[in-house]
Amino acid sequence: MLANIHETKLALKAPLETPIGEGFRSANVRLREEFKLYANVRPATSFIHHRRGTDKIDLVLIRENTEGLYVGVEHFIPIDDDPKAVAEASGIITRSGCRRIAKFTFDYAIKTGRKKITIVHKANILKALTGLFLETAMDVGKEYGKELEIEERIVDNTAMQLVINPSQFNIILTTNMFGDILSDEIAGLIGGLGLAPGGNIGKDVAIFEAVHGTAPDIAGKGIANPTALYLASAMMLDHINEKNMADNLRNAIKKTLKNKDDRTSDLGGTASTKEYTLSVIDNLA
Repeated sequence: MLANIHETKLALKAPLETPIGEGFRSANVRLREEFKLYANVRPATSFIHHRRGTDKIDLVLIRENTEGLYVGVEHFIPIDDDPKAVAEASGIITRSGCRRIAKFTFDYAIKTGRKKITIVHKANILKALTGLFLETAMDVGKEYGKELEIEERIVDNTAMQLVINPSQFNIILTTNMFGDILSDEIAGLIGGLGLAPGGNIGKDVAIFEAVHGTAPDIAGKGIANPTALYLASAMMLDHINEKNMADNLRNAIKKTLKNKDDRTSDLGGTASTKEYTLSVIDNLA
């Protein structure tokens, strides 16, 4: 698989399971390291509104994908007869990494016609670790003059404001762990992880995926919601400049989701995975 991705510079990936608390490190993290996929892009669109009334959500969260607390620099400190008396971890953020993700985000905004970027941080407490992120991102933003509206916000306030009024956000730029948490919150606002695609993008390679887990409890039952993987496919088509095909797929998904009977059970419908998929195919222009 790795050799194929090195050759094609592109992949559409299904979920991979990561052991909790022990075992090997995340295969997803390993892929990001292998291909230097420094930008994680998580668009969120409210195709249906049953979770949030009439809210219309259309935002993108972009997170730095290779630094922060997820670098895995951690160890135990033994005390007396307890080998795990203290757990210690280090977060690592570099100015070059901050500049790279900030420039990617501002360029993404220009390319996609979005005008507002919210830089999310915890620089009031983690003054060095996320202070460097905020400082560098704001500095990069000066290079874009008046093309973009750029603001900054503390992560906990952002989490609250996403619940109160998500429409105030257009693009969120943040660090690795904060982005991981906020993106799942945003997915909850649009109907769940079954509607959440993601792209991991580097200088040369891009890998697109459904961001939910492997869900072994429903494997083989024909009830899984495949929408996130279809939307990830649309993201991949956008990436290779096949916008018409991408829009066609998204429009078919949107049309299918309008009919409650065609939705899978996690979205309040009764359709099986196969029935839902056939409906999407029927709605392709």
